[in-house]
Amino acid sequence: MKTPVDIAVTGAAGQISYSLLFRLAAGDLLGPDQPIVLRLLEITPALEVLKGVVMELNDCAFPLLNKVIITDDAKVAFDNVDYAFLVGARPRKEGMLRSDLLSQNAEIFRVQGKALNDVASRKVKALVTGNPANTNAFLAINNAPDLAPECFAAMAMLDHTRAISMLAQKCGVLTRDVKNISVWGNHSCMQYPDLHHAWVKGQKALSLVEQEWFVNEFIPTLQHRGTQVIKARGQSSAASAANAAIKHMFTWINGTEEGDWVSMAVPSDGSYGIESGLVFSFPVTVTDGVYNIVKGLDINEFSLERLRQNEAELIEERQAVRHLL
Repeated sequence: MKTPVDIAVTGAAGQISYSLLFRLAAGDLLGPDQPIVLRLLEITPALEVLKGVVMELNDCAFPLLNKVIITDDAKVAFDNVDYAFLVGARPRKEGMLRSDLLSQNAEIFRVQGKALNDVASRKVKALVTGNPANTNAFLAINNAPDLAPECFAAMAMLDHTRAISMLAQKCGVLTRDVKNISVWGNHSCMQYPDLHHAWVKGQKALSLVEQEWFVNEFIPTLQHRGTQVIKARGQSSAASAANAAIKHMFTWINGTEEGDWVSMAVPSDGSYGIESGLVFSFPVTVTDGVYNIVKGLDINEFSLERLRQNEAELIEERQAVRHLL
């Protein structure tokens, strides 16, 4: 039996984690022969609820689940962890503005960045899903000076899979027939899902759909998909977000498929003129556990304007949390 791998999950009593934890314990991330230790972080008032979740985990008798640790101390949760799912954040509710999320959640990620810096594995992969994810990841990075910025990413995978699904349905194909979707920018209603480089069964996506559909239906539908889910079910995305988190981390560990890429929000290296250091969603490939921004794509004026809008929004968010850097 392999040595167990430590996985931290924050906000472990929350909705997303309730969908995430059982899949981690079943081996959906690291495979059917890799035992794990789950290190679960919650705020003190939620620990009793978390105990109930742990009862359910234990009742499943997962062969791969060696141990579960629950705590309200970030340093205990992140102690020598290899992978961290930073899920814990106040959820967005109907009527909330993005600025409300920013002010309420910024301090959480400042503290967690410091804790990761102090005790996590130097090769930790920390995925921020708690919103506003890009700026929360930026905060964590800037409070973890001893960890490489490449240890962090924010999740754009849910936007990516939403875009794949919508295009596949429009074209009447399976999702596996869609390649090279790109989601640029911020995980917000400003995000830019881009079809200019996408392919469907070997054909250019934009040759198969109307420009009007791309501009006036595809883009705005995806930009506001989270809001529509909240309106329909009264709560934010949970199962689909958990699935995307696993898919993101799985890809980060195992790599992208040949000839395809995924969208990840990662620290900009200046590619496509985006200010260095901003956590910005780019198309990336992954090799040997390292993500690399796809270079050299032709960006037309339509797309460039939307990249600049996202950059401006992220700069504004950064300014709002500068006191926590």
